[in-house]
Amino acid sequence: MPSALDTPQGAAELAESLLPPLGNRWLHTQAVAARAREVSAAVSEEDRDLLIAAAWLHDLGYASELQDTGFHPLDGARHLERLGAPTRLVQLVAHHSGAVYEAEQRGLTAELAAYEREDSPVLDALIYADMTTGPAGQSFDFDRRMDEILERYEVGSVVHTAISKARPYLGAAVERTRARLSPDQS
Repeated sequence: MPSALDTPQGAAELAESLLPPLGNRWLHTQAVAARAREVSAAVSEEDRDLLIAAAWLHDLGYASELQDTGFHPLDGARHLERLGAPTRLVQLVAHHSGAVYEAEQRGLTAELAAYEREDSPVLDALIYADMTTGPAGQSFDFDRRMDEILERYEVGSVVHTAISKARPYLGAAVERTRARLSPDQS
């Protein structure tokens, strides 16, 4: 078990210990971590390792042995908290990619609220990395990623409804990250 979960290496080791059996989810996670590294200039130098670690761990809650609520941001955050991960890392995993919108659909708003959401360049860059990476690690622009999610989930489903509501919030985070990067990095 890694001892430094907020480092890219420690986070990658933990992710690799749980996610490879999930196939495409593992491919997605690896690509999100690579994308986070690519856009790390959008955050302060002292937050770059945290961003990349959060990218490695953002979908940890999909691991079958960690599923409790069935809501992966919450299940992943709870696992990281049990492991003694730094608070900011736990919060970033809990709130990645507009989790509050899906928590509302699932009736888990109070449970998610136990983790403070930081509105910051780090969360924006994590959203950017996740929302420009397809389900098997493909590189997508934001609109293609949104369309892909909405096509994959049935109209009226929890995820479809949540992503539809979250789209303006997610798009704003992606745009803020783009604005922080030089044009050749976005």
